[in-house]
This record gives sequence, C-alpha cells and structure tokens, in this order.
Amino acid sequence: MTFPSPIVPVDRGPLAGSRETAARVALASGASTAAINPDEGLLEGSLRRARAFAADLRSPDQRMPWIAVMALSGLLMYSYWPGLMNARSSWDNPQYQHGWIVPVFALLMLFWWRMPVTQVTASARAAGVGLLVASFVARLWCANFRIVTLDMYTFVPALMGVFLLAGGWGMFRWSWAPIATLIFMYPLPDEATRYLLGPLQTLATILSTYSLQTIGLDAYRDGNRIILGDGQVLGVVDACSGLKMLTIFIWLAVMLMLVGGLEWWENVVIAASAIPIALVCNAFRITIVGVMYNFNSSLAEGFHDSLPAALLMMVMAVGFLVLEMKVLSYLVVTEDTSPMAMYGTGPARAVTSPAGPPSKVSVFPVIPGAGSGQKRPNRPPPEAGGKMG
Repeated sequence: MTFPSPIVPVDRGPLAGSRETAARVALASGASTAAINPDEGLLEGSLRRARAFAADLRSPDQRMPWIAVMALSGLLMYSYWPGLMNARSSWDNPQYQHGWIVPVFALLMLFWWRMPVTQVTASARAAGVGLLVASFVARLWCANFRIVTLDMYTFVPALMGVFLLAGGWGMFRWSWAPIATLIFMYPLPDEATRYLLGPLQTLATILSTYSLQTIGLDAYRDGNRIILGDGQVLGVVDACSGLKMLTIFIWLAVMLMLVGGLEWWENVVIAASAIPIALVCNAFRITIVGVMYNFNSSLAEGFHDSLPAALLMMVMAVGFLVLEMKVLSYLVVTEDTSPMAMYGTGPARAVTSPAGPPSKVSVFPVIPGAGSGQKRPNRPPPEAGGKMG
C-alpha cells in the first residue's frame, strides 16, 4: 500500500504534445512522478507542479472546487480558532515544539500530491456532509463534557469532509493522508500522558542505568533517578525530557511511511518501531549525560536540555528509521515475472494496464535505496544462450 491511492483515469482531452501537458495527464491518470521523469529533481518537480496548478486554475471546472475548498476551510478555521490557538500555545512545551512543522509539511505534501479535480459525485457530496456533521456532533459532545483535547482533534476529520465535499472522491484519495498528519500538531490527552509516557520513562531509566553499568560506571536506579558513583543524582524526570519527544518520533515514522513508497506490512513494522526507537534514543541521551557527570557536572547539566542534545536524538531517530527501511527492502525480495525480465530481452519498465493505473504508485519522491520500490528481482536474467530453469 502506498500513498496516495491512484485516481481513476480521467479523459483530459487530446495531448498538446508538450512535456508539461504529458506530465499533467500522466498525473491525472495516476502515474508516478518517477515514471514521468526519473531524473527530475525537487526544484524541477516543484516548478512543474506549480505551472500545472496555475494552468488548471484557468479552467472553471478546476477553479471552482478550489475556491470552495478555500472558503470552507476558512470558515472551518474560524469555527475552530480557540482550539487552534490552544494547540499553538502547546508548542511552547518542549514535548510539542515540533507542532509548527506539522502543518508546513502537510501543505507541502498537498502541493506535491495534488491532482486535477475529477467529477464530484452525489455520493462524495453526501459523504463530505456526513463527515462535517459527525465532526460537529462530536464537538457538541466534547463541549458538554468539557473535553478540550478531543474537541481540537475533530478539526482533522472536518477538514477531510471539506475536501471530500468540494473535490469529490478523487481529491479525497490524495489529500486524506496529508490532512491526517495534522493530528500530530495537537497535544496528547492527559490520560495518554499519564498512562503511556510514565511507564516508558521508567523503562528508559532502566535502560540508561544498564548502559552506564555496561560501560563500567558506578550507577544504580532509584525510581526515575540514577545514582552515580560519586553521589551525583541524575533525575530522568526533570533532567532529561527526551522521552517527551515521543510524539515527534511517531510523526517522523509516519512521514517516512508516506514518502518511502513501502508495502503495507513494511509500514506496520515502521509504525511499531517508533516507540522502541524513541526509547533507545532517549536512553542514549541519558547515558551521555551520565558519562559527562563523571568529567564535568556543569557541562552535563547544560547538555541535557540543550538544542544539540535534541538534534542528536532527532538525527539518531531518522537514522534508525532509514536503516530499518533499508533492511526491510532486503528481507522480502519481489520476483519480477514479466517476460522481458525473465528472458532478459530488454530493460524492465512500468506497464500500465488498459483497465486502470499501475498497481504501485508513489507520487511523492521516495528515499533512494529504501522501500519496496528498490527491491531487486529474485531471479537474475539468464545469460545469452542459456536455458530457463
């Protein structure tokens, strides 16, 4: 499974023969950007998509749905403005400092994955209205019980309903995943913080104590504190807030799932590994602080809450996730059974079925060497004059 799902091919009229027109028609039919130009860079792709969007807006059939999306989204933001401001205030908390990045990346993905608007059916209108009504009913229920966090969350399905109502199923197929990532710009509910982060923080303390003992330092655990050999007390709760960045690691895992072009089972493995990776990165940070205490306590106290420490955890998390994607790409090898690949008569190329778009589509540029799109064939092409086994 890749994101976004292909859109049913749409008849866009005869081609004008230009490269840009061919790219737009290919995108409308669900073809991947890589199939259009494998060597296209990020800047070139952005400029081409911007030109295609500007050209589409000249058509009333393409312009009116986007006007409706902008108008309804503006009304929706006005209605949810108190909740959006609450989310903005939570970004001052070190646990949610990544919040402002989430809508930026969501907008970038919407821009990159955008496809021409197809016909809006009555079922799409009804489903869009249904999502909006369900979101507003959930808001009323949350207001009755004064559940602020869940009330803020309903903005995400309501925005999906706007895109579905204005642009139909075609727009919904490529927009729902970027819109869904907006859930990470909101703070976690208090219940999740109390029942999830607490036990994970204790586990991180245990791992850090074991790591310090493994490298030969005197350390033992006392609750969520690490007592070092010289009497220094390293309070994991106060001194190291790295575990509070758990939501950042999960968001990073989701983003790599969206842009990596992975199979569905690989996405499941990546999602399940987000919490263990967060624990490992946080334990590594605490271990570094514990080692620093043996040389310079003031340096250690200044490191645990510093920007370099946070960046170190982010780099480690991304590195582990990319490494995991690389390992997964070699665990299961996909066999290419096409005649050209089996007999070695020519280069492998994407084949589009007359009945629909290709079965595997990745509109967003994948990470080179990662994901199932980089798997090698299980059977090498036979040598000239050889026999089929």
